[in-house]
Amino acid sequence: MMRENTDVLIAGGGIAGLVATAAFGLSGFRVICVDPAPRAVAPTHGAADLRTTAFLQPARAFLDRLGLWEALEAQATPLQVMRIVDAGREKPVIRDFVAADISDQPFGWNLPNSLLGRVLTDRIAALPNVSFRPGSGFAGLLAREKTALVTLSDGSQVSAALVIGADGRASAVRDAASITARTTRTGQKALVFAVTHVAPHDNISTEIHRAGGPFTLVPLPDHEGKPCSSVVWMEQGPTIARLAALPDPAFAQEATERSAGLYGPLTLVGPRQTWPIISQIAGRMSARRVALMAEAAHVLPPIGAQGLNMSLADLACLLDLAQARPLGLGDSQMLDRYHQQRHPATLLRVGGIAALNLASLSGSPLARTLRSLGLRALHDIAPVRRNIMQLGLGARAPGR
Repeated sequence: MMRENTDVLIAGGGIAGLVATAAFGLSGFRVICVDPAPRAVAPTHGAADLRTTAFLQPARAFLDRLGLWEALEAQATPLQVMRIVDAGREKPVIRDFVAADISDQPFGWNLPNSLLGRVLTDRIAALPNVSFRPGSGFAGLLAREKTALVTLSDGSQVSAALVIGADGRASAVRDAASITARTTRTGQKALVFAVTHVAPHDNISTEIHRAGGPFTLVPLPDHEGKPCSSVVWMEQGPTIARLAALPDPAFAQEATERSAGLYGPLTLVGPRQTWPIISQIAGRMSARRVALMAEAAHVLPPIGAQGLNMSLADLACLLDLAQARPLGLGDSQMLDRYHQQRHPATLLRVGGIAALNLASLSGSPLARTLRSLGLRALHDIAPVRRNIMQLGLGARAPGR
């Protein structure tokens, strides 16, 4: 059997895996990226696919460092204000966290997933040292002292100095490396969809809290001449199942009520998708010849746009370590340092987001009062407000 040799094998062709593939490829490493799906992050043309991803300041700086941002910037919607609404009381409590308080840039930028997939796959295809293989998945791993032997789902084998698991919350790479993961379930699910609305969003990302979980509207470019937003609606599983089964007009009416009417009547655009909500963290972020990143290492509820931005912080750390010691790529010293640098911060952030989510679940009068008081305290004391906003962006930027 023929055996290929490469520097880096990346399992996972989602957005995080593709950015990792481009990053290591642009840095001169030989890279093979595999994904079992026939075409990972396939660009879907037309208005039906309005799924988006928010990139906070550090993530944007990292994409700029890779030379990827220029192709994305024209379709990026800036997020200038994070509006938090406690709608669990008779009169909603509304507080705006404004990027200008801490920076001359927006908090972040919202980008269509279809554009991300297209830009990343095109850039990877132009790199002669990179091979992207949708339809071929990770099947097994034999980690040795100086290399890792990876078996793929088509029976072929690849010898790599470093194997990166970016293959999601049920990571096969994590399992093969005998790394455990702790998972916390709250019974919640999320509905993801897009809407048009009457009131302009003014580049404000709005997170509306009430018992069951947050309802978040993230600004998109206008759709057919109307203001448009992407929505993530978190609720308990049975409620999400009921909502997902509603006809479009009835669903739009319930979504409007859940939005506290802040944007006027909402009109559904495109399909609804349902996702389970969990908090999960790997016991380690590295093993012999293996590094975990993105959802293979950590999964969070979709609050504060933390998920992919944490993933790119993983990648930036891993890439910096690889560039600092290219002859030691994937050795124990490099991977131990990766775990030491990323795991403590990951534990804190996963725990913090999980706590925020739990605080939004209860509908008791005491919980509503505490949420309201907490929101006022975080916003109305200026030094606290600025520190919270800085923390939301990440303690350290991924870019150099």
